[in-house]
Amino acid sequence: MEAARSFQKDEVTEYHIYQRLAGMMRDERNASVLQKMAREELAHSRFWQKIAEVEEEPDTIRVWWYVILAKILGVTFAIKLMERGEGSTIRTYRAVSDRVPGIEEVIRDEEQHENSIIAMISEEKLRYVGSIVLGLNDALVEFTGSLAGFTFALQDSLVIAAVGSIMGIAAALSMAASEYLSRKSDRSSLDPIRAALYTGAAYIFTVLVLVLPFIMTANPFLAFLMTLICAILIITGFTGYTSVTLDLPFGRRFAEMAALSLGIAAVSFLIGVFIRVFFNVEV
Repeated sequence: MEAARSFQKDEVTEYHIYQRLAGMMRDERNASVLQKMAREELAHSRFWQKIAEVEEEPDTIRVWWYVILAKILGVTFAIKLMERGEGSTIRTYRAVSDRVPGIEEVIRDEEQHENSIIAMISEEKLRYVGSIVLGLNDALVEFTGSLAGFTFALQDSLVIAAVGSIMGIAAALSMAASEYLSRKSDRSSLDPIRAALYTGAAYIFTVLVLVLPFIMTANPFLAFLMTLICAILIITGFTGYTSVTLDLPFGRRFAEMAALSLGIAAVSFLIGVFIRVFFNVEV
């Protein structure tokens, strides 16, 4: 009975989440899929309510948490993250299936949710995720390396920030232009202008985050250490996002991006040492 009350609370909570998310969707097909899933969760809630003989209230904190996630990171991310818990729920349902008549239909509905979610993915940010990856990855690899070289060659935080900002914004515009021409020439289904904007915005965002430590502290070596930490956080956040929404392996993708960024930063730092000594640079 205690388990039934817990199941009923979970199901009614997910009903309210799907209802709220459905109201956020502009695409009617996606909204109808979410409405269907909400109706199924409500039916499951009533199924457990009959067994528990009590009606539990939804977990409002959990509802608001997923609504906020959907507003910030997209509806697909919120749903995918929520549905990752369905596997354990299904295993729990199967464990009590011999004592709960009619539960097989509930399990079948839960198993079908993942297919419905995959079919409904059509959010703009996911369609242009390749352009975002291009901007983020290029900025992390190229710009982290440049800042490493500047740190030892110039050894002045404000000068590094100024030079880095100029170079970074120029590179962002260049990358956006390249993405526009690339999408236009290959005649893909993506809008070349939007693809360019996503690439440029991702690049500029990364540049600003990586330059910020040099504005905050006068010690260029401490600033660069903070920049490396920021780079790792960006890689972690974006890799986590894509691993959830696109079902990609987190560990391998994180290792690849981190190795590239940090490896090139190390090489660039050594180049900065050489240039400072060879050219006798003093700022």
